[in-house]
Amino acid sequence: MAGGSREPGRTVTSKVLAILEAFEKSRGALSLTDIAAKSGLPLSTTHRLVNELTEWGFLSREPNGRYQPGIRLWELAQNTGRQLRDAARPYIQDLFSLTGETAHLAVRAGHDVLYIDRVYSSKRVPRASRVGGRLPMHATAVGKVILAFDEDWVRDAYLNRQLERHTAHTHVDRRRLAEELVQIREQGYATTLEEVRLGSCSIAVPVFHTGRIGASIGLVLPTSQAATMTRHLPVLKGISAQIERATARIPLETLLGSQVAPKG
Repeated sequence: MAGGSREPGRTVTSKVLAILEAFEKSRGALSLTDIAAKSGLPLSTTHRLVNELTEWGFLSREPNGRYQPGIRLWELAQNTGRQLRDAARPYIQDLFSLTGETAHLAVRAGHDVLYIDRVYSSKRVPRASRVGGRLPMHATAVGKVILAFDEDWVRDAYLNRQLERHTAHTHVDRRRLAEELVQIREQGYATTLEEVRLGSCSIAVPVFHTGRIGASIGLVLPTSQAATMTRHLPVLKGISAQIERATARIPLETLLGSQVAPKG
């Protein structure tokens, strides 16, 4: 890939990463102009780098001239967090089979939760994320559980941020959220009610690794089942214990790999 940089303070690597990041929150293909705007790069620079990324298979060009992530990028991504996903997959399948609800596994990635695996129910529940997708920790049950059981400084740093409101029900008051996290730590599970998408609720428990919070598993259900979703706690806790045992001999850093951004 071409070297050099005519823009002070930005290396070629940072430009390429900015281009790839443009697709992170995009649901569809992007035009060259869209990519330039989202990455903050001149159109000429964007054109050159996008062409190179397309040649390498990291981006693909559609007949209408728009771009989307290429198959090679997807292939590389499958190796990320593979040990955790492969070790936990049978248990996430069991979680779905035993509850009939959409089941997922998530880890912390910076200030977000990153969904490592998910098995979808046939029930009509609004989907807020997907495997490989991210959501803010304070708006999800899996995120709240991880935040509640993480180190104090991680929790404090998160609570000092500007909290994004996804719906009118998202808990963005720092004092209220701090109190909720204390309660979650005491009771051992977290719930949400229409905090990310209207029409859905969720429940989650922590997955520990050698005494530390490693991940979280949860269920997403229709809002109509919110009053009874705690009935799934025995299954959730049982599956969590099985995943903990299955991954106990793998170092946490190896288990998660580059899936989790450095803390802070």
